Amino acid sequence: MPGRLGMGTLHIVATPIGHLEDVTLRALRVLREADWVLAEDTRHTRILLDHFGIPQRPTSLHAHNEASRIEAVLEALEGDRSVALVSDAGTPLVSDPGARLVAAVAEAGHRVEAVPGPSALLAALTVSGLPSDRVLFLGFLPRKAGARRRLLEQQRGRAETLVLFESPRRVAATLAEIGSILGDRPACLARELTKRHEEVLRDGVLALAARLEAEPPRGECTLVVGGARPEEEGGAGQLASADEPSLDEAIRAGLEAGDSVRDLATALARRTGRPRREVYARAVTIRDGAKGGSSDGDRKR
Repeated sequence: MPGRLGMGTLHIVATPIGHLEDVTLRALRVLREADWVLAEDTRHTRILLDHFGIPQRPTSLHAHNEASRIEAVLEALEGDRSVALVSDAGTPLVSDPGARLVAAVAEAGHRVEAVPGPSALLAALTVSGLPSDRVLFLGFLPRKAGARRRLLEQQRGRAETLVLFESPRRVAATLAEIGSILGDRPACLARELTKRHEEVLRDGVLALAARLEAEPPRGECTLVVGGARPEEEGGAGQLASADEPSLDEAIRAGLEAGDSVRDLATALARRTGRPRREVYARAVTIRDGAKGGSSDGDRKR
């Protein structure tokens, strides 16, 4: 019938990350005309649909049932039906479910069509004040400390601006850990973008970590972190000149993030070129001082 969507197509539809007016006219048309709408959280998506008078009743597709939905979606596409996929907010598949579905649909020879629109990644990057010509998106960092540290260590010496998502309760610790591994780079926290309580904070990684530790944020957080300085590019990402204040700051940030003295000594010795035993001794001194005492029984006043 005239004006109907192309048949047998999976539409990847971006939806607002906060402000409902950010939805595109094309997204509304696709959602209205689709035979089937798949949503990460149907309750959340129905708020958007109801607001714009779209009668569709979405079906859930989330991380736990994505694989089981694939066969039904392929059958629908084989029957020349149009399917729209949305996530809770922003562009689907960006740290959200859908990658396995898209791969299966493409492999089966069906059309996959992007309906672009809002993205927290791009929104945060544009307001950060940091370079946007070379960007590396890290998504959510691994929850396990070892995997998280290895991923961050891989970013040493890389000039790309880093963008990542983090929960408000972990964002201060994550910034401190970034500082301990990559040094005190410029950073931006973009919180609750496009929403009523939107906030953008710009400062050094360690200063932001301290501020957010004292005043924990609320809502969805996106971090943007500057890339390696020119003198660090392609190298081990050493602390600039390995001076005493920078080393002490990195040690304190690592201890605050929960790193052990042993791990800190190994990592910072590699970064600064200093002997490991020297860094270890300095870390022990700072750790004991933070506890209110030192190894020889002296107390801080």
